[in-house]
Amino acid sequence: MQHLIWSDLAPEARSAALARPAKRSDARVAETVRTIFEEVAREGAEAVSRWAQKLDRRAPETLELTPTAISAARAELTSDDLAALETAITNVRTFHEATRPADTEVTPAPGVRCRRIWRPIASCGLYIPAGSAPLFSTLIMLAEPARAAGVPQRIVVTPPNPHPIMIAAAAACGIEALHLIGGAQAIAALTFGAGAPKVEKIFGPGNAYVAEAKRYAASLPGGPQIDLPAGPSELMVIADENADPALIAADLLSQAEHDADAQVILAATSAETLAAVALALEGQLATLPRAAIARASLDQARLIQTRSLSEAAEIANAYAPEHLALHIDAPDSMLARIDNAGAVFVGRWSAETFGDYICGPSHVLPTDGAARAWSGVSVASFMKSFTVQTLDAAGARALAGAAARLARLEGLEAHARAADMRAAP
Repeated sequence: MQHLIWSDLAPEARSAALARPAKRSDARVAETVRTIFEEVAREGAEAVSRWAQKLDRRAPETLELTPTAISAARAELTSDDLAALETAITNVRTFHEATRPADTEVTPAPGVRCRRIWRPIASCGLYIPAGSAPLFSTLIMLAEPARAAGVPQRIVVTPPNPHPIMIAAAAACGIEALHLIGGAQAIAALTFGAGAPKVEKIFGPGNAYVAEAKRYAASLPGGPQIDLPAGPSELMVIADENADPALIAADLLSQAEHDADAQVILAATSAETLAAVALALEGQLATLPRAAIARASLDQARLIQTRSLSEAAEIANAYAPEHLALHIDAPDSMLARIDNAGAVFVGRWSAETFGDYICGPSHVLPTDGAARAWSGVSVASFMKSFTVQTLDAAGARALAGAAARLARLEGLEAHARAADMRAAP
């Protein structure tokens, strides 16, 4: 962990302090992804299978979620497991059904009716990570907003050997099959329809290879759209002198244990708070099952002392974290200063863990600073809209003169004449 005093840092040092781990932009990652895509484009499912056997050590397959498969998976879970799963799905479903975009209508002038109409996309690919942990929560956080949007074809890809909770979650979300392919080759399969159905848009977080594969897929002519840049996890905490070091440490470790490339940052107004959190981190780390992963992540952590909460807010807006937790006495006032974050957790009781699993909003959020311009996944992410403009004769006559004049100012005479023809009574 780096201990830094923000006011002592030159601009270059500040930029370095907020830099993401280098592996996320490693040229070797980009080269491997390009190779996979080029081979899948040439050879189709054969190349997907070859890469899957090389990287996953298993050929792709499709697991149909039949009643037998679902019952077998649920039998391996306890009643408490299934109750918790049901609570999560209910909350996520409730939130997204309530936030589905609604059609709107405006009458900007008499006789002129303008509408925005929303429709679901035709198909989506949902990438669900499952390397060192079965992230069934991500399946819920993608499948449910897609269901609320009304997407007719939801294709789930996830690495081989899915945990029973993944199968149970998929079934509860109405998914009919799991395509067992992981990594960049899964993204290529969805892009070209090779080993999995071709889709219009790809969703889901992943490691550096998955994030690069999504970017590459979206850059191809006619390639799929993507939800957002969603790579390894990030958490920034802002704390004041009254914050609880043990809670802060617990929140930081909850993200650090995701991945060695995950990044956590603490900005605090008190040197004593920083020292106490560092001590609490060591104490809690010792008993974590994923301690090695968390420790590797903490090697890239930053503990930053700030002169004020305002300065901490400036750092947060510059960093634009995936997750931002406010461990301060008056968190609502701080919220007004935050412009760039994927999700904000307000106050000591609002653990980021609740957002990961059970509150309702999707936990698929922009990383790597993309929160400066991107939002997290929502129902709208699975939809597109178009406008409908309807003019009656009186409305057309009223606007024709101005429209024709504007067209001629742009030198577009045919445009102007099309308006003129509507001007006559």
